[in-house]
Amino acid sequence: MKELLIILAAYLVGSVPSGYIIFRRGLRRDIRGLGSHSTGATNVLRLAGWKYAVPVLVADVLKAAVPVALILQLSGDRRLAMAAALAVALGHCFPLFINFRGGKGVSTAMGAFAVLSPPLFAAGLIVFATVIAATRLVSLGSLLGILSVSLLAFFWKIDVELGILGAAIFLLAAVRHKDNIRRLIAGRERKLGERKEPETP
Repeated sequence: MKELLIILAAYLVGSVPSGYIIFRRGLRRDIRGLGSHSTGATNVLRLAGWKYAVPVLVADVLKAAVPVALILQLSGDRRLAMAAALAVALGHCFPLFINFRGGKGVSTAMGAFAVLSPPLFAAGLIVFATVIAATRLVSLGSLLGILSVSLLAFFWKIDVELGILGAAIFLLAAVRHKDNIRRLIAGRERKLGERKEPETP
């Protein structure tokens, strides 16, 4: 019972819509109706710039990193920490507080991986940065970065549980990136630096 309550609490933490709140307070608009309709840092960056995107990124990373770190420190239960990481990602993507329309799970994945396995997090971050530097496609870098953590967990660290968590988060992120994937296949995905201003009412 205690474990279920912890997982539920993790989902509720993930449901705190950082991007929605910061964008709404700053620009008085609902970000879910603009750009990619995501509350994540990438959409905030394109619509409002780094001033708003950086706080969103930090908040979303911490939403996962802090609960996972606390569970590991207080209980030492790594499986529970991984379950909480997945719950936070689900909350971020499908937040209870704003009708289940949230982000795409990338920042929360970063926060969880950074705590659960710093070496794998670093490897995934290198893949993420390398792909973006080569293509300027944030969606592609995000998906390949998460996928690389899962694959490396299976084949390099031989950490099956973390590999399964990485695969689950990758599938979640892929579902939330379905429109991006269609545009990538069609060669129409918007590249980093192509900033989109909020539409006027």
